[in-house]
Amino acid sequence: MAKILIIDDEKSIRSTLREILEYEKYQVEEAENGEIGLEMLGKSDFDVVLCDIKMPKLDGIEVLEKSHSLGKDTPFIMVSAHGTIETAVEATKKGAFDFIQKPPDLNRLLLTVRNALDQSSLVTETKVLRKRVSKTFDIIGKSLAIEHVKETIDKVAPTEARILIQGANGTGKELVAKWIHQKSNRSSGPLIEVNCAAIPSELIESELFGHEKGAFTSAIKLRHGKFEQANGGSLFLDEIGDMSLSAQAKVLRALQENKITRVGGDKEIKVNVRVITATNKDLKQEIKEKKFREDLYHRISVILISVPTLAERIDDIPLLVDKFLTDIASEYGSTKKSISPKGLKELQKHPWTGNIRELRNVVERLVIMCGQDIDAKEVIQYTDVEM
Repeated sequence: MAKILIIDDEKSIRSTLREILEYEKYQVEEAENGEIGLEMLGKSDFDVVLCDIKMPKLDGIEVLEKSHSLGKDTPFIMVSAHGTIETAVEATKKGAFDFIQKPPDLNRLLLTVRNALDQSSLVTETKVLRKRVSKTFDIIGKSLAIEHVKETIDKVAPTEARILIQGANGTGKELVAKWIHQKSNRSSGPLIEVNCAAIPSELIESELFGHEKGAFTSAIKLRHGKFEQANGGSLFLDEIGDMSLSAQAKVLRALQENKITRVGGDKEIKVNVRVITATNKDLKQEIKEKKFREDLYHRISVILISVPTLAERIDDIPLLVDKFLTDIASEYGSTKKSISPKGLKELQKHPWTGNIRELRNVVERLVIMCGQDIDAKEVIQYTDVEM
């Protein structure tokens, strides 16, 4: 149920507005002046505020401004019996959602309230999405190893240099790629991700470059590949060390000429893409074994970023655990749990061959299996166990 605050020094107006809004099943609260209204806004969240402009002590415009200074973005509908175009313009300039005159027309009032509620819902949804995005892109840690990675990202992200991210499975290579794109001049464009290890070798070329209708038996229509989809943005080729040699040759050509050709076609298509790659393999050794093209390696590795294993940054474990506890509590809709200092020490002793991914799984297991305060014995019991 939407919650609406009415701020007006006239009791009769407050009563009239309350009656109308409660009939429409809204939850309504009242404030008899601007000071009380501002105090209520500071203590509670409202979906919409109906606020009189002409009030003693603190007028409606001042309430609106002070509400914004509190960090509130609740839509304000300004109400006045002395409405002029100038008043309405001033109110909207200060951030009011709309302006209506006293006595309010019933249909106009309800329509304005509904529109304001729509905006309020949109603002809330945007906040949630931003929070999710910021959570996704967080690189947690203060160790020297991870600080070096962050500093490198800040230096190279604004450039057009191609970047090769190296690191073991579960260290967060994908997260580094997302940060690079987010901090680049291409952040408004798409970030298209391709897991080269997850796509069969016979399909990788079609996935990357697309195909023409009839190029092969199942090609019933034209398909745009990942290079075309990433045009104007970034293309992240994860686990590029697993890519077939024939696909490597085409990727090399695309990087050299900024052109691609769809499978089954002969038309050259220009693409404007920044390629970011990642691998858990030693590509120099792969080159010696003739499994990876040396010329492609030099094309993709203008900048090398090595992501440290969790064993190389054990001082970051308490910060990572706290982050995971917060995220898991949010996901489960439960109270955030805690792990004792001795429990954290036990976590720091673990080898973490699965790196950050393994740590996240263990923390989630502890949250599920243990009480509110997780102790060292429970950490030992559930850290390295087959459930």
